[in-house]
Amino acid sequence: MLEVNNISFGYDQKEVLQQISFKANKGEYLAIIGESGCGKSTLLEVIYGLLHIEKGSVFWNDEKLLGPNFYLVPGEPFMKYLPQDFDLMPYTTVAENVGKFLPNRYPKEKRARTKELLEVVDMTFFAEVKVKNLSGGQKQRVALAKVLAKEPELLLLDEPFSHIDNFRKNNLRRKLFSYLKEKNIGCLVATHDSTDALSFADKILVMQSGKILAEDTPEKLYHTPKSKYIASFFGDVNEISCRDLGIKHAAEKTLLLYPNQLKIVKNSKIRVTILNSFFKEGVYLIAARLKEKVVFVEHKRKLEKGAEYGIEI
Repeated sequence: MLEVNNISFGYDQKEVLQQISFKANKGEYLAIIGESGCGKSTLLEVIYGLLHIEKGSVFWNDEKLLGPNFYLVPGEPFMKYLPQDFDLMPYTTVAENVGKFLPNRYPKEKRARTKELLEVVDMTFFAEVKVKNLSGGQKQRVALAKVLAKEPELLLLDEPFSHIDNFRKNNLRRKLFSYLKEKNIGCLVATHDSTDALSFADKILVMQSGKILAEDTPEKLYHTPKSKYIASFFGDVNEISCRDLGIKHAAEKTLLLYPNQLKIVKNSKIRVTILNSFFKEGVYLIAARLKEKVVFVEHKRKLEKGAEYGIEI
């Protein structure tokens, strides 16, 4: 188990991380989401042991991790970290990069392990290609295979799919996270991509300004977000007053509603004016004006700009 206890860290007088605490069980996938600069990458670097902390502690299976001030080479043997720069050897082949830390005294096992990992990241065809000739997305896939080579107990990934084409990304995510579950490898992923978190994570941490704002399962955070900031990581979100929706005596002054929670209807007292229609994965995202506010609604067809319709929850 990974246990982070009340850690704070700053590069100067201003703290980038403030009293961060959470736990992650062995084999669990924890997604860390938050706006740029909120401290996601710094948190991974602290856990891995690249940054020394004066406040708080990090434990793995009840053993305190001491950090870079106590080791000649930072990092822990049971843990692997993949930063946003890939740390590959450009003038050697893909296979040589993946097998760099595998023992040469077992060549047959080394070849088999390298082949297995290249299959996980869909890079088998490029095994003998030099890394300098690869695209950014291909290099990122090689880097993923490389950190898995000596099968860690815990994997720390910083935006691991940021350079990978959308048409390949979903299949890669499914294969990678299925592989980690099968091997019972724990995983912490700092990401901006809601699909990384919603579809695969066991738990999500939402960070803002160096603090943990929320911690829960993907389902609970999606369906019952405590703020617009949290809801916005899962797509467009409307913050609409109950008064504008015609809801009287409501305990809440405003509601957070995703576009698929509103619908266009002909007969409704709540009237909107259509501003634009955006095609989106088989439906249209309709931008409409509700009094002085722009709201977003999902609809099955494109609507004429300037037309007036009703909406309801």
